[in-house]
Amino acid sequence: MSNQEKLPAPAGAKPAEARYFTGQAWVKMLAPAGNATACTVGDVLFEPGCRNNWHAHPHGQLLVVTTGTGIYQEKGQPARLLRAGDTVVIAPDVVHWHGATANDWFAHLAINPSANQGAPVWLEPVTEADYQAAQ
Repeated sequence: MSNQEKLPAPAGAKPAEARYFTGQAWVKMLAPAGNATACTVGDVLFEPGCRNNWHAHPHGQLLVVTTGTGIYQEKGQPARLLRAGDTVVIAPDVVHWHGATANDWFAHLAINPSANQGAPVWLEPVTEADYQAAQ
């Protein structure tokens, strides 16, 4: 796949909430809220340059990278480059962000345990300077 080739959003995906993202992302909930496991699973696609705001999950989160090249960063830590097959285990209440690199599409599964016991805490956008430094 060329990094400039546009990836289609997953069938049934909806645009991500713009107030929590810089750039365009799409989300398809594979296991939506309210299911018997209390675990949600979303298939998320980021266009090149798109990232979400700083945020934290009260019960942690798992990211499983499915395609493209992305970035993950915890507050106060160096950024980590992500590729298909990588997994990120995020402890409860750790402030972080994730998204695509400037030149590639990026998709991951976002797995949120105990999602019925607390929503993510959304914070400020990642600044352009911080995003560029993470590349």
